[in-house]
Amino acid sequence: MIAEIPFWQRKRLDEMTAAEWESLCDGCGKCCLAKLEDEDTGEVFYTDLVCRYMDQDTCGCTVYPERLEKVPACTVLTPDTLADFHWLPYTCAYRRLAEGRPLADWHPLRSGDPETVHQAGVSVRHRVQSEAEVPEDDWEEHIIHWII
Repeated sequence: MIAEIPFWQRKRLDEMTAAEWESLCDGCGKCCLAKLEDEDTGEVFYTDLVCRYMDQDTCGCTVYPERLEKVPACTVLTPDTLADFHWLPYTCAYRRLAEGRPLADWHPLRSGDPETVHQAGVSVRHRVQSEAEVPEDDWEEHIIHWII
């Protein structure tokens, strides 16, 4: 019997079901980092500050179903808006697939284990603090350079 080709290899992003699309998220938490944009150049800088609703152990959102009510500027990726998020890290599954690259070996869909993203050192687990703990005027002091 020939194994079925995984959906992410046989479907375009815009052909995926909502459940398939959601499962592409590797759980790294990088899109939940507070970012600063240089108004002159448009360059985006990541900080080590995360949304107040992130569970820093799992790197998951604690209010995911109502996140847009609580954080109106929350990142919402769709096949139509993906290109708007030029700042997505190189490791992001959505970006990888959009660029024609395969999912990384540590991606939970490939490994079968949601912990592999953390074991590979790709997630923000234990490397961040809540934005609620730092006044916004001090965010520039939290710019990081370990995101790829």
